[in-house]
Formats: sequence, structure tokens, C-alpha cells
Amino acid sequence: MLAPTIDPVALSLGPVKIHWYGLMYVIGFLALWFFASQRAKRRDSGWTAEQVSDFVFYGALGVILGGRLGYMLFYNLPHYLAHPLDVLKVWQGGMSFHGGLIGVLLAMLYFARKTGKTFFVVADFFAPWVPIGLGLGRLGNFINHELWGRTTDGPWGMVFREAGPLPRHPSQLYQAALEGLALFVILWLYARKPRPTASVSGLFLICYGLFRILVEFVREPDPQLGYLAFGWLTMGQVLSVPMILFGAGLIVWAYRGNRPGN
Repeated sequence: MLAPTIDPVALSLGPVKIHWYGLMYVIGFLALWFFASQRAKRRDSGWTAEQVSDFVFYGALGVILGGRLGYMLFYNLPHYLAHPLDVLKVWQGGMSFHGGLIGVLLAMLYFARKTGKTFFVVADFFAPWVPIGLGLGRLGNFINHELWGRTTDGPWGMVFREAGPLPRHPSQLYQAALEGLALFVILWLYARKPRPTASVSGLFLICYGLFRILVEFVREPDPQLGYLAFGWLTMGQVLSVPMILFGAGLIVWAYRGNRPGN
């Protein structure tokens, strides 16, 4: 079947064009703000609505700047060195999750120091809502017809005109389902009860890393990189392994110390 063709521009207001890809990020940040604000209303949350709003602002900057710079450094440095102004064209895609994660971690460090909270208290509080934005971002990739999968004989294969006549795995939808919906459900169910500090963050890192490595087996690697080794190893898998290891270490550390969460 043909992949649906959707105009990447969601709304045009004169010379101003609002792209679906960017709109997905905005909706993701609004969802993070809404759910975190609702949780902050609990008497035992230790959070205020103002603190939530402040962090969403810092977190958004971390995602956008880190994601863009991460894509430039990890995936396509020669292109951006030759065309530096292309860094500003975020509506064309080209965001790295791992770069965005680094940006958010730096935002969390700054926010934790500013508010007197510990880093993992901040991370655990916001982690359950992050998958909403991840899932929406993958839907933006699907609308943009980018980051498609490898060729497949399965009946679910889709033909992306930009990728040639052969049907391919709609890997963007796989990632939306795993990194978005499934990860959200897992973290939401786990975080419903008090957990040791840092355990929610650890579970996020483990699950995202595993889901990303799994989908990379059917996702077409970035053409400028290809496979890094063995005819199947991708940059996404390489960057996800440290996440899993660090996440597992966090959970062991959290439960050995039996640190109550906030």
C-alpha cells in the first residue's frame, strides 16, 4: 500500500507556515505540562504549578537545542559543516533523541540546582510523561515521509515514494507505538505507587533503549552513515546500549538504597 501523503504544512498564516512536525513537539510539551501540573496538585507532590511551568520551558529548550545539535554531531556533521544555516531548518526534521536527552539532562541539572531539588527527583517526576512527546514526534516523522524502514514482504508494508517502489516497514509507526504508547503505559503504571528515587528514570532508560534497538533492526539506517558494523549495527543501537546499562545501574542503586521517591 502507498503511505498516505499528508501536506507537511498544517496551517499557513500568510508567510508563516506551521508544520506538522513542529506542531507535534508543541503538543508534546503541552501534554507534559498538563499531566505534570495535575500531578503537582497532589498534597504530597512537593511541586508547585509554577515549578512545572518553569521546567517545561527549560526542558523544551533542552530538547530542541540538544536534539538538533545531537543530530548534527552524531548523524550528519559533514553536511552541517558545509551548510551551517541548515541547522535552523528544524521543520525539515533531523532531530536526535539521544541529543535531546542530553539537552534535557542539562536542563534538569540546572533546574534542580535552582530549586534545591535533587536531580533524580526532577527526572522521576517528569519521566512518565515524556513518551507522549516521543510518540508524537514519530508521527511527525511519518507525516514527513522520513526515517522509513527496510523493505518487507509483509502485508503491512508501505511504499514511500521518496524511498523507491518497494514496500517498507513503517518503522516510524512502530516507534510511535513502542517509544510512545507502550513506554507511557509502562511508566504510568509503575509510577502510580511510590518508588525509590531514580527507579522511574532507570526504567525509562532501559525500556527506551530496548525498544529503540529492536526497531533499528527493521529501520533503514541513515544513508550518510549506513551500518556501522556486521551489516546490521546502527548508530541508534550504539547510542542506546549505554542507556540500558546506566538505567539498570540506576534501578539497582535505587532499590539497594531503598530511597523513597518524592
